[in-house]
Amino acid sequence: MHDDQHGTATVVLAGLVNALRKVDKKKEDVTIVVMGAGAAGIAVAKMLLAWGVGKLLLVNRAGILQPGRSDLNPFQEEMALITNPEWKSGSLAEAMVGTDVFIGVSGPGMVTQVMVRTMAPRPIIFALANPTPEIMPDEAFTAGAMVVATGRSDFPNQVNNSVAFPGLFRGALDARAHVINDAMKLAAAERLASLVTEQEFEEGQIIPQAMNYDVAPALAAAVAQAAMDTGVARIRVDPLIVAQHCHDYIYEGIMMPVPALEETTS
Repeated sequence: MHDDQHGTATVVLAGLVNALRKVDKKKEDVTIVVMGAGAAGIAVAKMLLAWGVGKLLLVNRAGILQPGRSDLNPFQEEMALITNPEWKSGSLAEAMVGTDVFIGVSGPGMVTQVMVRTMAPRPIIFALANPTPEIMPDEAFTAGAMVVATGRSDFPNQVNNSVAFPGLFRGALDARAHVINDAMKLAAAERLASLVTEQEFEEGQIIPQAMNYDVAPALAAAVAQAAMDTGVARIRVDPLIVAQHCHDYIYEGIMMPVPALEETTS
C-alpha cells in the first residue's frame, strides 16, 4: 500500500459514498470517468471497481483507455482490459457525455463548463489536481454540478490522503496483517463515509475534515476487523481496544501494544 495512491483512493471512495447518497444514485447504476491514468488514477479506478461501480472509463491526455492502444504502459494495458466495457474511444469531452461522476487526478483546467453540462443529471465532480483543479468549484456548480470536491484545504470537501492512511496502517499493524487487501481499504472507506454526521451531510459535507482526530481510531478498528474477517491477520484483537489505543496515542502520546486474544494461522 502507498499512502498517496491507496490512501487517496480510500478518501475518494468515502466521498463518493456520500456524494451518491446526496444525488440519490446507486453505485451499480452510475458511470464514472477517471481522468489521469497514472499511479493515483489507477489506484482510484481499482478501488471503485472493487466497490462495485456500474461502469468506469479511465482517460489520459490521449483519450479513453481501450485495449489495443499502442501508447499504453503495462499497467494501463491491464486497466484497459477491466474498464471501458463498451470499448469506447475518444477524448475526455466525449467520455464525459452522459456520465454521472468525474474524478480528476490529472492537471489544471482539463474540464470545461460545457463538459459538465453534457453529463447526466445531478453530476458529481471530484477535481483533485493541485494546486489548480481540473475545474474550479464555482464554475462546476454554475454548470450544474450537485456535489464538488477538490484536493485543496481552502475549499469544502478536501480529498486528502492523510484522512485515511494513519488509521488504515494502524489497524493493519495492530492486527499484524501480512497484507493490506481490498477488503481492508473498503472497510476504511465505508467507515470514513459514516463519520460524516447528518447535520454535516445536510450542509453539503461528504468527507470528514483532515484535522478530525476521531477518524484514525475509527478506521483502525474497522481495518483490524476486516483483516481478521478476511484471514490476513496474524492475531485476533478486540477492535474496541484498537480504537482506544489509537485514541490514547493521539491525545495522550501513550503507545501501548494491543493485546492478542489469540494467534491465527495466517
